[in-house]
Amino acid sequence: MKPPATLPLPYAAGIGLRAPHYREVLGTLPRLNWVEVHSENFFGGGAPLHTLLKVREHYPVSLHGVGMGLASSTLLHEEHLSALVRLCADVQPAAVSEHLCWNAAVDMVINDLLPFPYTREALMHVANRVDRVQERLGRPLLVENLSSYLSFPHSEMSEGEFLAELTKRTGCGILFDVENLYVNVRNLGVDAEAFISAIPADAVKEYHLAGYSSCDGCLVDTHDHPVYPEVWQLYESVLRQIGPRPTLIEWDSDIPALSVLMGEAIKAQQRLDALEACHAE
Repeated sequence: MKPPATLPLPYAAGIGLRAPHYREVLGTLPRLNWVEVHSENFFGGGAPLHTLLKVREHYPVSLHGVGMGLASSTLLHEEHLSALVRLCADVQPAAVSEHLCWNAAVDMVINDLLPFPYTREALMHVANRVDRVQERLGRPLLVENLSSYLSFPHSEMSEGEFLAELTKRTGCGILFDVENLYVNVRNLGVDAEAFISAIPADAVKEYHLAGYSSCDGCLVDTHDHPVYPEVWQLYESVLRQIGPRPTLIEWDSDIPALSVLMGEAIKAQQRLDALEACHAE
């Protein structure tokens, strides 16, 4: 069967589509601007892929990876990359993204998104891997800034500067997770304005918003709460400085009713619409 033509992501708010909502979405076809799914959930084909292709008939789809480990010191996992290439051929997604992190060492794979020092050596390593992924995919990859709980004193640049250099060397795009930046502001004292200023606005292709948890004074990127007012405030600042982009509401644990998730997307859409109205005046 011929894959559907690629539908671009609109500059509008979408939701992360998770298994508890598959049946309702396909049964009611609610007014969703676009959806994003975790790529790895569909590598095995079968019923999950069949469901995603049904969704794809009605909505633009973005594929968001959590397992590639772009900064890992091990070789790129060829089976993982080949599975992603096949999935892209089937789905024809509007965007494909991955995290700026590592997750493997020697023969061990860690089910987490781990930070690393932002050095020139790391930049060369990650850039080579991004080039390889983009070559196989035949499209730009979006790289997401990371929520982190520690920093490295021997970093030679900030995360924002690292991302800026990475886009310059590889042509990749940036998935700007606003909640991740806020978590880093609170946990590590990251300067939000410096991060926003460092990354090239034209490389930002998508925003993520989510809710965090708090544990012993540390914010944890759990994606199990509504977006907090402080994150909405930071998002509004980002919109003013970088401009509107497709914006996703992520909710991965304690997943609420679809109506709640769509309500969060409406809040993001209201902010996008307000910015457009302001520019139109």
